Amino acid sequence: MLTPGIIGIIVTLVVVGLVLYLIDLIPMDRTIKQIIRGIIIVLVIIWLLQTFGLIGSVRNLIHSGPPVR
Repeated sequence: MLTPGIIGIIVTLVVVGLVLYLIDLIPMDRTIKQIIRGIIIVLVIIWLLQTFGLIGSVRNLIHSGPPVR
């Protein structure tokens, strides 16, 4: 059925959804809200890709540039 890993992912996504909802309630400029929401969504997508093993660690992606001669 549901393993602890899947439950953790679901709980995290619910918390992120709640945070995105609460950001909409804060009175601030619309463009700032969109930037914050975009950053959060990109971070969650990267986290999900790492969780499912579709990409490696972000540190490995950053440090695996072209070889130094």
